[in-house]
Amino acid sequence: MKTSVAKQPHLIQAVTPLAERMRPHTLADFVGQGHLLGKDKLLSRLLAQHAVPSLLLWGPPGTGKTTLARILARESGAEFVFFSAVLSGVKEIRAIVEQARLLKEASNQPTILFVDEIHRFNKGQQDAFLPHVESGLVTLIGATTENPSFQVIAPLLSRCRVLTLNPLAADELEIIMRRALADVQHGLGGLHPQCDEQALRHLARMADGDGRMALNGLETAVSLARVAEDGQLHITLADVEEALQRRSLRYDKDGEEHYNLISALHKSLRDSDPDGALYWMARMLAAGEEPLYIARRLIRFASEDVGNADPQALAVALHARDAFHMLGTPEGELALAQACIYLATAPKSNAVYAAYNKVRHEIERTGTLPVPLHLRNAPTRLMKEMGYGAGYQYAHDDPHALVDQDHLPDKLAGTVYYQPTSRGFEAVIHDRLTKWRRFLKQKKDRPVTGPTGE
Repeated sequence: MKTSVAKQPHLIQAVTPLAERMRPHTLADFVGQGHLLGKDKLLSRLLAQHAVPSLLLWGPPGTGKTTLARILARESGAEFVFFSAVLSGVKEIRAIVEQARLLKEASNQPTILFVDEIHRFNKGQQDAFLPHVESGLVTLIGATTENPSFQVIAPLLSRCRVLTLNPLAADELEIIMRRALADVQHGLGGLHPQCDEQALRHLARMADGDGRMALNGLETAVSLARVAEDGQLHITLADVEEALQRRSLRYDKDGEEHYNLISALHKSLRDSDPDGALYWMARMLAAGEEPLYIARRLIRFASEDVGNADPQALAVALHARDAFHMLGTPEGELALAQACIYLATAPKSNAVYAAYNKVRHEIERTGTLPVPLHLRNAPTRLMKEMGYGAGYQYAHDDPHALVDQDHLPDKLAGTVYYQPTSRGFEAVIHDRLTKWRRFLKQKKDRPVTGPTGE
């Protein structure tokens, strides 16, 4: 329970920001990037061999690029030299290279040169690293938020392994913040803060995969928190909203509101309402929903509710996901918006969805029916003698590439699962299948020249 006294900020006196104080020093303390640091993954195996090659760490801000480079240097026994592409130039590179040479001659200790924001170097400056990386005098670890394919020169790119760091998941950000709240020596533990779960979740969502942003926001929220009657700081959702200057939209990613909003988005798309669809998608993003979750739902919708009425819809949804992967937030959200509007305005058909469900239910009902003999492969003499492949008609031997033979198990012969609608491109498919079936029926009775209209 809170006191009724006026709110008194508890300003944190430490000069060093919380994000810097809480920087992990070992791989055991590092949170995230399991695809690189998990058991038997690339970096874990390289460290076990005490072999760290030149690397380019590509990922959004606050994902651990600098921290990871420091840990790699420490655990491999190398000298770590931090170098900023914003503040330094070629002159400083020469001095670092000379220092690395002297260190290697004196103690055979390797040097890891960490170049922050390496994409900010021009071609000539990047060229300066080449001979020293190639000779092995220094191990280069470059960090960049930009695609190395476009921002790093090809000779340097070919001498480095590119590792992609992913935005931190919300649960990973919560782990980082809980550690900071409990850590007495480096974090906020000395203040004994109590943080509401709702406040912590909101901060994790709003940090958008950025560990530094999460810790900065937490530090500010603690400085704004009230002292409760028990003498402890109580961090509420209001404190976090004030710290971030962003209001929390009512949304629970694991609860009812999540399903309400995704249902509203899906139904707006199905009802061909681009305004409603765009609104609900934007609401989810503003509330902190994972953009790639929305991208997956758009991809699913493209097959389930548009289908072959517009086959291009699936490609648009897939391209939107890939564009978001490349651009991130907020630029990539525009690609999701484009796909959302495209899907809402596309002709609709659930014929593919319905056909697939019919087939699945048929398989559950009838079990493993045998493949007709004429459709079976016959790679051996015995199989040929058993009738495998006998009577199979090769479609391309027919002048119209249309042959009259069954392709379902004998028990299901003649069953039709896919029934295309007369909407969009599926109308073309409907017309084509109708003509083909009419042609094959006529072909049984008398020779014909070809399917009408083909």
